[in-house]
Amino acid sequence: MTAILQGLRVLELGQVLAGPFAGAILADLGAEVVKLERVDGGDDARHMGPPFRHGDALNFQVFNRGKQSVALDLKTDAGRAAFERLAGEADVFIHNLRPGVPAALGIDGPSLCARHPRLVYCAISAFGASGPMAMRPGYEPLIQAFSGLSSLNGGPDDPPMRSAASLCDQGTGMWVVIGALALLQRRQHTGRGGIVQASLLETALVWNAQKADAYSNQGVLPVRHASGHPGFVPYEAFEASDDPFLICCGNDRLFQKLAAELGQPQWATDPRFATNQARLRHKAELFAELCPLLRQGERGQWMARFEAVGVPCSPILSVPEVMDEPQVHALDLLLPVPGEDFCLTGLPL
Repeated sequence: MTAILQGLRVLELGQVLAGPFAGAILADLGAEVVKLERVDGGDDARHMGPPFRHGDALNFQVFNRGKQSVALDLKTDAGRAAFERLAGEADVFIHNLRPGVPAALGIDGPSLCARHPRLVYCAISAFGASGPMAMRPGYEPLIQAFSGLSSLNGGPDDPPMRSAASLCDQGTGMWVVIGALALLQRRQHTGRGGIVQASLLETALVWNAQKADAYSNQGVLPVRHASGHPGFVPYEAFEASDDPFLICCGNDRLFQKLAAELGQPQWATDPRFATNQARLRHKAELFAELCPLLRQGERGQWMARFEAVGVPCSPILSVPEVMDEPQVHALDLLLPVPGEDFCLTGLPL
């Protein structure tokens, strides 16, 4: 897979996460990625944590693998001249600079594309390229809070909380790569590049669309379900006698198998439980019978029985536990970094 984008040249002026993640994806796919950094300390991610290798934090290594790095001062004539040479040789330019900075430096999309019409210009912002908040900078937790994502995490009685993963930053980096590849495909026919604009807020709103569209179209306010799902029952975590695990019955056929394995075949014909829509209305009644049954057995025993009849289920694992799983080892996603003594997670494709 490493040679798929061989010959593609990418110039990345990225800080911390969203821009660098886009560059890392393209580097993993074989593009030559040149990362531009400040002369006074470079990317802030170099200092996001204790030194790991070469004086830089692990976060920097994760999102800047496979790149070359050049320090440029874009406020000097020499720095701007060097940038123009690099931009003239590049197919793609990616940045997540603060709003207003590209225009002040003379490297905003319209200006740079006018000088280099084949260039695919990718701009990442926090709140979007237009609107009253377009000039406002932002970070992942701020976007999760503003977008409504934080309000959906956890259970009904929990305070709003951010996701542990940087869904908006990394998701925006993915959208930028998709947009860049689309414009590169069009360039084969037109000879011209173009501008890709993506933002953390728009990414968050897309991840939130299932809830927001239900509110917009049906007036349905989102409810927090912890590990559960608003559209399926049973479809969440349950307590066995020793450890919790998830059961996911995504249709009535799976529920019938679950009921039979639990020794409750009458549930499949009970009008309260026979269909998923009925179970949604009578969830409390079903759980009053289901939960005590599951607490009578150990997790491993239940999972072996459910898996044998095709009912989807899973233990709730910690990071060390999942990294020890044979299935995770078989996927070979943790890859050695060439020339280094450590490994990083690669692309999931």
